[in-house]
Amino acid sequence: MSAAALEEYCGSTFWNASYLDSETPDLPVCLEQTVLVWIPLSFLWLCAPLHLVGLCKRTNVNLKYLSKLYICKQLVTGLLLLAAVAALAVTLGEDFGPGKDPNTANNAGVYYANPVVYIVSWIVIMLCQEAVRRRRAVDSSTLFLFWLLQIFCHVFPFQTLLRAALKQGEVMDVPRFCLFYITFALEVCAFILSAIADVPPEALERVKRNPEEGAAFLSRITFNWFNSMVITGYKRPLVQKDMWDLNEADSTPYINREFQSNMMIELTAAQVTQHQRRQKKSDQLRDIDETLQNGNGLGNSVSQNGLMMEEKGTPKNTEKKKEKNKEDKEDYPNSWLIPTIYKTFKRVLFESAFFKLLQDVLAFVSPQILKLMIDFTQNTSRPVWEGYLYALLLLFVAVLQSLFLQQYFQRCFVLGMKVRTAITAAVYKKALVVSNDVRKESTVGETVNLMSADAQRFNDVINFIHLLWSCPLQIALAIVFLWFELGPSVLAGLAVMVLMVPINGLLATKARKIQIDNMKYKDKRLKIMNEIISGVKILKLFAWEPSFQNQVEEIREQELKVLKKFAYLSSVSTFIMSCAPALVSLATFATFVGVSSDNVLTAAKAFTSISLFNILRFPLAMLPMLIAAIVQTSVSKKRLEKFLGGEDLDLDTVQHDPSFNTAITISDGSFAWERDAAPLLKNVSLEIKPGKLVAVVGAVGSGKSSLISALLGEMLKKKGFVNIQGSLAYVPQQAWIQNATLRDNILFGSAYEEGQFQQIIKACALGPDLELLAGGDLAEIGEKGINLSGGQKQRVSLARATYSKADIYLLDDPLSAVDAHVGKHLFDKVIGPNGLLQDKTRVLVTHAVSFLPFVDEIIVLKDGNVSEVGSYNSLRASKGAFSEFLDTYAKEQSNQDQSPQGGNDVELIPDVEDIQMDSPLEDAISVTLKRENSIRRSQRGGSVRLRSTSSLKEPKDELNKGQRLIEKEAMESGQVKLSVFLQYMRAMGWGYTFLVIVIYFIQNVAFIGQNLWLSDWTNDAIDYANMTYPNWKRDTRIGVFGALGVAQGIFVFVATLLLANASVSASRILHSRLLNNMLRVPMLFYDTTPTGRILNRFAKDIFTVDEAIPQSVRSWILCFLGVLGTIFVICLATPLFTIIIVPLAVIYYFVQRFYVATSRQLRRLDSVSRSPIYSHFGETVSGLSVIRAYGHQDRFLTHNEKTIDENLMSVYPWIVSNRWVAIRLELVGNLVVFFSALLAVISRDSLDSGLVGLSISYALNVTQTLNWLVRMTSELETNIVAVERVSEYAEIENEAQWITDTRPPEKWPEEGKLQFDNYKVRYRPELDLVLHGVTCSIDSNEKIGIVGRTGAGKSSLTNCLFRIIEAAEGRILIDGVDISSLGLHDLRGRLTIIPQDPVLFSGTLRMNLDPFDKFTDEELWKVLELSHLKDFVSGLQEGLQYEVAEGGENLSVGQRQLLCLGRALLRKSRILILDEATAAVDLETDDLIQNTIRKEFSHCTVLTIAHRLHTIMDNSRVMVLDAGKIVEFDTPTNLLNKQGHFYSMAKNAGITQTETTVL
Repeated sequence: MSAAALEEYCGSTFWNASYLDSETPDLPVCLEQTVLVWIPLSFLWLCAPLHLVGLCKRTNVNLKYLSKLYICKQLVTGLLLLAAVAALAVTLGEDFGPGKDPNTANNAGVYYANPVVYIVSWIVIMLCQEAVRRRRAVDSSTLFLFWLLQIFCHVFPFQTLLRAALKQGEVMDVPRFCLFYITFALEVCAFILSAIADVPPEALERVKRNPEEGAAFLSRITFNWFNSMVITGYKRPLVQKDMWDLNEADSTPYINREFQSNMMIELTAAQVTQHQRRQKKSDQLRDIDETLQNGNGLGNSVSQNGLMMEEKGTPKNTEKKKEKNKEDKEDYPNSWLIPTIYKTFKRVLFESAFFKLLQDVLAFVSPQILKLMIDFTQNTSRPVWEGYLYALLLLFVAVLQSLFLQQYFQRCFVLGMKVRTAITAAVYKKALVVSNDVRKESTVGETVNLMSADAQRFNDVINFIHLLWSCPLQIALAIVFLWFELGPSVLAGLAVMVLMVPINGLLATKARKIQIDNMKYKDKRLKIMNEIISGVKILKLFAWEPSFQNQVEEIREQELKVLKKFAYLSSVSTFIMSCAPALVSLATFATFVGVSSDNVLTAAKAFTSISLFNILRFPLAMLPMLIAAIVQTSVSKKRLEKFLGGEDLDLDTVQHDPSFNTAITISDGSFAWERDAAPLLKNVSLEIKPGKLVAVVGAVGSGKSSLISALLGEMLKKKGFVNIQGSLAYVPQQAWIQNATLRDNILFGSAYEEGQFQQIIKACALGPDLELLAGGDLAEIGEKGINLSGGQKQRVSLARATYSKADIYLLDDPLSAVDAHVGKHLFDKVIGPNGLLQDKTRVLVTHAVSFLPFVDEIIVLKDGNVSEVGSYNSLRASKGAFSEFLDTYAKEQSNQDQSPQGGNDVELIPDVEDIQMDSPLEDAISVTLKRENSIRRSQRGGSVRLRSTSSLKEPKDELNKGQRLIEKEAMESGQVKLSVFLQYMRAMGWGYTFLVIVIYFIQNVAFIGQNLWLSDWTNDAIDYANMTYPNWKRDTRIGVFGALGVAQGIFVFVATLLLANASVSASRILHSRLLNNMLRVPMLFYDTTPTGRILNRFAKDIFTVDEAIPQSVRSWILCFLGVLGTIFVICLATPLFTIIIVPLAVIYYFVQRFYVATSRQLRRLDSVSRSPIYSHFGETVSGLSVIRAYGHQDRFLTHNEKTIDENLMSVYPWIVSNRWVAIRLELVGNLVVFFSALLAVISRDSLDSGLVGLSISYALNVTQTLNWLVRMTSELETNIVAVERVSEYAEIENEAQWITDTRPPEKWPEEGKLQFDNYKVRYRPELDLVLHGVTCSIDSNEKIGIVGRTGAGKSSLTNCLFRIIEAAEGRILIDGVDISSLGLHDLRGRLTIIPQDPVLFSGTLRMNLDPFDKFTDEELWKVLELSHLKDFVSGLQEGLQYEVAEGGENLSVGQRQLLCLGRALLRKSRILILDEATAAVDLETDDLIQNTIRKEFSHCTVLTIAHRLHTIMDNSRVMVLDAGKIVEFDTPTNLLNKQGHFYSMAKNAGITQTETTVL
């Protein structure tokens, strides 16, 4: 439309420049009636269809319910409609009314058009509001924006009408004047109403649990809905209960579903490609082979083994081998993870990209306004309103920029969180189905690392992924704008920047190499730490701590070396980064003024360029960092793709064909553990009928457990066929217990039925144990079942199987860990022909000969083959392998030859089976004694739970006290204490700290000086306006400017180097203090603290101290000084600004305090709720075969999703809290910009343009810096918590000194005499005694058996000998020396114990026997021979250097036990304590051990804690303990004659008088 047409349409002037030239400008009325009306309405009409579509859809919304807010909105819009109708009526009345003057012309078209357009628009708005209500939305962003625009556009006519009325002294057009102001008031009302959320009543509950769902548009863009959380967090530390529910789209199940469905598609495609790759490669290899061999018949050996064999002859053999390995490593489906992530989250990606684009474009508007502003201050003839307009524009642009930026960040961070969640959930899901080959490649620790470290890497990179395109875009835009300012001179600056890129690239690749090393050492260190923490009891008993401490320290030193390298590298890159802006501007300005003398540097040019260079700094610094991060992430990507793309367990190994008439069928099956290994079970054929009880017997290592694994489908089937009909239950050889209540362990996901539960508890002999456990069946069981004895664990495991009501039971030696009479009871009541499972199919692996006559069928295994199958009698008659097996155990048999049937009258008391726990400190203490049952129960409770037999019903609350075993992780709350910062500084060294701060300060001074010099330089343009600019002046200007720039870089470099050294030394000190202390804390601590929690201190917290804190410290100092510098410069330019600083600082301070309190606590909650994810994962991996056997994968997946959600509930608010604070602080920053501009306008007459430019360009920069300062303060506080957590564990009270001044004689103890003198002991000062004044003396070379019921204090006695617990009163003398006067190592190093649980450490066999390298190889071989391991070890390629896997997993349990015997033999000490290790040892191994001990330790004093009475019947004396007192102490024969405690135990165990005489 041309201006003429518009003027005809309005009846007045459309545009005239003179309107704006005055001191009081205004817009023409015609413009206000047309353009300003059309802008908001066109926005409305564009958005309306989106809403109106909703009206056409059927909804199930409650149409009758109308909220008050909705009614008000429609009412206001209705009134607006009436006002529009009235406006139309006024026009019609004027033109066609009765009182019309025929001479006056009719009203212009606009007076008809506008009311009509408005009438239609208001109707549309009423429809839109109805659509919003039907959509169940709380508000509409488009309507809110429309009202905002509408009011903004109406502000102009608002003041035009007012000014006209004031000017003329009267109102010319009263009806329209009134209608306009009525309409304006209604629009303001509508605007206010549209900003309020209208929450439907059915959503109120949801909104209470998640306020975000009920947040209106304004609240969403400013994150106001988060206020309540921040206020709560400020008033008191937040706890998990305060966390809000997650949005559906942010919850793990939702993310996981989406991710998995995309992953399946992508992964399948990748696997196809991989298969084609393999095919191609094997074809090539085949061709090579044929050419090599010239048809030697070896052409077809493509298999790896074949290749290796034929290459043996060629000299290139080794090289090829290397290549081959490399290929194997590379051979997995790759390049599918990134597409999967993209497909799953593409919507959020595009949304965030859109916001980033807007923000990037807006960033370049401010420098242009700044330029106009500087021109304005230079030219005093320009009207003042222009200055105010620029100031307002600066504010407006900045606010818009902040809003877009925060929306972008919010989306990116949530996206990062979602990706981490998706990866964590995927790794967990994969771990449940992964095959043994893949499992073997990575330890539990490494897999947890995939979940923690690698997923976190993805999270971090994805937060900033858009910078990949945004940085180049910003750089391009900046260059374009700079070209307009300075012309081709920009290229000089650009050249400097381009030169920086390869240097940064070089540094990045270097850094990556270092990072890989770093990860390697970290993994290694954590692996050892994990073992130390798991096997800490052994370390203490053998006094091996120093050896392991040295191992860890060595690795740590290498790790710190790498860290130092990394720190130096990063200080070089910091130097380059901090020099870059100075060098770039130097190069550009120098070229600009040097090229021609006409080029004069004006303030406008210089400061516009500087603010453009400032914009450039960010992308240039970020791009190399981002690329480095992406490179690091690519390592993680490979690791994840390899694990997630690894092959699954073959689910078709076991068929489930119901047509078979057998329960279990194996025909001609061969099974191996790995793809390339030789089969362990060969040509097995079996048929087991339903309802039969089948025993599997055979020597150690004959493949019994492997057979069970094969039936479970855990082994790789080489050939053959397996069919199983019905559901399975599985009892593994080493019971797997979850960290849950005892009841949950037994129910294992089934529903609770009281009757059945009690029946099973009784049958599994768990009743008496429940009496002992505080909290009964609701008692919490610790990690790995730490507060149950081996036997109890095994019985819980059996109870779990029984409760599962399966069809087939696979029992892998469940009776080995329990005492004979308990075993008998379990066999009768559960497994045997009359037990609970009598009509189920049962496969029982057993060493107990006495049960064999009562089974239906016996399978005899020998070296992985089935050698015989048949009933007991037929096999016995056949004189085959089975009768040999029986003869070996004949003697054992005679001892137990009381038939299980006859044993029913034995009343079951739990007293005989000793609760032998994994950890030394626990003695479950008997019911009758009024005291708690194990140390940990009231570990924090303080009050001891008493229980007398009369009152079993206990008040509820007290019961709960006993059930908690492992306390929730102590979480510091409130502000981090100053002392923690001081502690870190002390660790860094005061000198370093002081120097660093001073040098950074000088650098900042140089920076400000450089800019002041520049502003002075730009004034030359005015001073030498019409003269030639002297060369000497130019050179001085350039020289000083450059020198100051380089000086900054050098100062930063020096300071960063110093900081690097300081932080490495701090890392060293903190870690060694932590390690040192953790090896010296009493055993009690390890029993009450989950492994994961201690490991976390060594993993996450030490990582933070190593890498995050130095970064935070550096950034914080730089930010803080930057903010001070900015304020200083602005105050220098416009001193009035000092007045404004105070209120802004107050706002800033409050926002920051509120935020830091909340954010810090959210971070703590995050780290506390993250541990359970990993510990649940660790637990799952260790119990994989059990979970798979029962088919409970889905339940565990759901539990994992819940655990991750718990964590996300504190991560998500943390992300929002960052946005909440950022938007508030940016507002403060934007006000700083606004006021510095405003003050520049007010005092423009007294200011030179250089200073204005300087102060505003500084102010433009301050927003970012302010924001960073708060983030850094918070990050520093968050990270410094790691120092707090590390020092918390470094200050736990220690046990006694390792070595004291009183050293025992060299050969002590020579005789091995023991004397207990009124010895009393309690676990902790507030608890009752465990041993009540034990007094006895034991002569040298005596063999003493110690027996007693559970909780009688047997283990306490050995714990006291080693001073694992200290005496409360009395003393123990060994050869007349009071042991409490010795150092622990002197004491523990001279005693020997063979513990119940064989614990091995990963490392060589040699290291496991002799960690201090004290003995020669000959001595070691001799010991191996004595412990019957010589044949085994000499059969290994590596011999003594054979690597033992984590936890000794690559040795059988029997072999591990024999190794422990070897350790004892090496010690050659005069006193041996034998904690009878009957748990997982078959009778054969047990015999070997007993014989060796009788022979080799004949000259020693031996104390045996006995489980099986017959092993101590030949001892010189037997000590019977009861309730912490010695009740009987005499020779076995005398005790049997006395018919006291010992007699009744012997009777229960089926030992009679006659037998002892035989012995």
